[in-house]
Amino acid sequence: MALELTDSNFAEQVLKSDKVVLVDFWAVWCGPCRMVGPIVEELSNDYAGKAIIGKVDVDNNPETASKYGIRNIPTILFIKNGEVVDKQVGAVPKQTLAAKLDALI
Repeated sequence: MALELTDSNFAEQVLKSDKVVLVDFWAVWCGPCRMVGPIVEELSNDYAGKAIIGKVDVDNNPETASKYGIRNIPTILFIKNGEVVDKQVGAVPKQTLAAKLDALI
């Protein structure tokens, strides 16, 4: 299951991670986010032990969303060694996200 990331645990869970982290910025009311959500959950199972897969609810965690300039959702950031190394905006197929993860692991 994807990790629930918040303003308070983001630095510890994501920025200090020694693994690649996929962060899905989403909201309950967002239609495309509901399409991406199950894909993110599948990736969390597929990449267990190899990468960290997490989700940030932008409505409940505005500080983190603002820090990364999230204006459109879903936005997926790929973070390695505390730095954003890739980004995907909008709903995309699972293969697209998996290919980006594979390239970073």
